[in-house]
Amino acid sequence: MFDYENQAKRDGHEWIIGIDEAGRGPLAGPVVASAVALKNINFHTQIKDSKKLTANQRTKAFHEIYANAFVGVGIMSESVIDGINILQATFMAMRNAVEHLISQIPESKRKQKKFDRSVCLLVDGNAFKSGLPYAYKTVVGGDNLIFSIACASIVAKVTRDRILATYDQIFPEYGFKQHKGYPTVKHKQAIKQFGPSIIHRRSFQSV
Repeated sequence: MFDYENQAKRDGHEWIIGIDEAGRGPLAGPVVASAVALKNINFHTQIKDSKKLTANQRTKAFHEIYANAFVGVGIMSESVIDGINILQATFMAMRNAVEHLISQIPESKRKQKKFDRSVCLLVDGNAFKSGLPYAYKTVVGGDNLIFSIACASIVAKVTRDRILATYDQIFPEYGFKQHKGYPTVKHKQAIKQFGPSIIHRRSFQSV
């Protein structure tokens, strides 16, 4: 899972940042992006696409990722999603995640003349737009192929699930803790029964 990172290093990049998101498909709640730059690769927990891990495995991996990497997170609310559409909101969340991560890199490194050229973003998916001055490569299925992207997928998923668990306490009638806002039959039935909450994405057809 390090082929892409190793190639980026051979291309002269020092900072390789994996990027992924969680929450493009749900009917409610934010879209969350994460960016991860590894400090070392000696992990004890299993790292792979977050969808292929149990909740307990993701939580353990989440803590180890934070211990072994620079981590950035970007969150775009449902109101932003409704205002600019889910794709653009995802790009904004990714940009914010990268900027959050970059701010953690020691200033002595960031102030170097060629720092921008030393950064390479590896993005899960087939499209990316940020306006950031860094080289990037999109990789379809990157969360299965690239270690840093798999880490980012775990951080984004755990972060978003925690947000929806909090919303579940505020709006218990929708069952957010179980379906995390995704369009399950029970979720759609709850929307019909109670109407949309303030965290539902009004621009989504099912809402």
